[in-house]
Parts: sequence; structure tokens; C-alpha cells
Amino acid sequence: MTTIALKTIALHVHQDSGFESRLQVALDLARAHNGHLTCIQATGIEPIAGEPFGGMFGYAAIVDTMLDQDKALRTAISTRLENEGVSWDWRYRDDGVIEGLIAESRLADLTVLSQPPAARSQFDSPPAIIGELALNIMGPIMMVPVTARGIAPDAPAMVAWNGSAEAAHALRQSLGLLQGAALVHLVEVSDESPGRPAREAATWLSRHGIKAEIHDWPPKGRRISVALLHAAEELHAGYLVMGAYGHSRLRETVLGGVTRELIQTANLPLVMAH
Repeated sequence: MTTIALKTIALHVHQDSGFESRLQVALDLARAHNGHLTCIQATGIEPIAGEPFGGMFGYAAIVDTMLDQDKALRTAISTRLENEGVSWDWRYRDDGVIEGLIAESRLADLTVLSQPPAARSQFDSPPAIIGELALNIMGPIMMVPVTARGIAPDAPAMVAWNGSAEAAHALRQSLGLLQGAALVHLVEVSDESPGRPAREAATWLSRHGIKAEIHDWPPKGRRISVALLHAAEELHAGYLVMGAYGHSRLRETVLGGVTRELIQTANLPLVMAH
């Protein structure tokens, strides 16, 4: 069996309430896989039409303040990472958060981001960028709830399986993660699974030395997203893998209903690939 470890883990660096959670998850994964942590600090502001932020002087003052804050954050995080026992580097982009993360994640084996709040009412909440990035970053992303305190890479993993091309792609993209799991639960919730049967996914995993169990989890009147989260809880899953359904039109993110609901409500790390 060839192990496909996570050797490059990209981390979104931003001073918000979700940063500590996603940092701890990224560190846990880097240690477990003897991997490298790439810290991506992406920023950028655009002037408002008319008088930008009270005129050019006001705009310049805001830019200077942002640059000072970015430098202070980099200094603080760099000092901390020197004592964490992992290999790391720093990437800075000022061409926009989404653009910068997409560009710097192209060779990452996994990109770690935070779950946006249901209602963005606090200034320090994680930015609502998951939908856009799930559909545009080439590799898998892991969305970390703000309440997470790390991750156990060897915990059982759960895969939301419906036989679709998206589900198969997410499974393949998550192989490095799944090889570290104690067990993989393939969970079918939808009554309609027109694609490849779960037994084929289990066979494919077995060829990579991964033990898998198949579960038929009827919705029983529940929304599919709710049924999946109930399954994850009952199966003691450490994280949930699923395909990201949807497309992006000129920066307008259009996500499938289950994907959108899980982004909003998942209480465990959610791994997605599109």
C-alpha cells in the first residue's frame, strides 16, 4: 500500500474568531502527516464608488492601518509557529482574500478554512468565503467549526456517498486524509443513488488499504443534511467528506442545497472537493 500523506497544508491566516480553531486543526494534521504548513495571509480592499472612505486621505489611512495590522499578525503568528515543531512558510497576497487563497492553494494537498457564522453580526467573525472557495480551489478544503479544538487524524471518517461524480471526486481527493482514519463509514442517505454503488467505493478504498463500512441511512422525513449530521454523530466521525455541488457565476456562488446547509450547520470539520 502506498501512503498518500498530506505534505502541504494551506492555512488561511486572518485575525478572526475562527483562526485559533483552524490553526489547531492545521497543526494536528501537519504533525500527523509530517507535513508542511503554508500560511496564506490574503487581504485587499476596494474603494467605494464616489468618495472612497471619506476621500483619498481617509482611504490611505485605512490602507496604512490594515498594513500595520497585517504585519503585527504575521509577527505574532510567526513567533508562535517557531515553537510548534512543524515546517512552515508564509505567503502574503494583497489582491483580495478569495483571489489570494485560490492562487496560493494550487499545490496544497488540503486547504484549511473556517465555517462562516449563520448570521455575520460580529466584526471578528470568519469571512463568508467557503462557498466560493469550495468551488474554485483545485484541491480539497476542510471547513473547521469555530468551536473546534483540534482534530484527531486517526478518528473514524465519514463519507457522504450518493454515487455521483462529485462524491467520487471528493473521495479520491481525500485519500491522504482517509488513509490515516481508523475506519471509513460510507453513508448513503438519499433514496435515489443513480451513480456508482457504495460497494464499489468500499472496494476502491480497500485497494488502498482502507477499511470501510457501508451504511444505508434512510432520511425518515429529515432533510438530507440533518440525516448526515445525525449519522456523523452516531458513528463518532471525526470529520465528514462530501462533494461540493454547484457552480460559480461571475463571483456569485451557486451551491446545491445540501452543500449550503452543511456549510451553515456542520458541527464537525467538513471536507469538500468540487
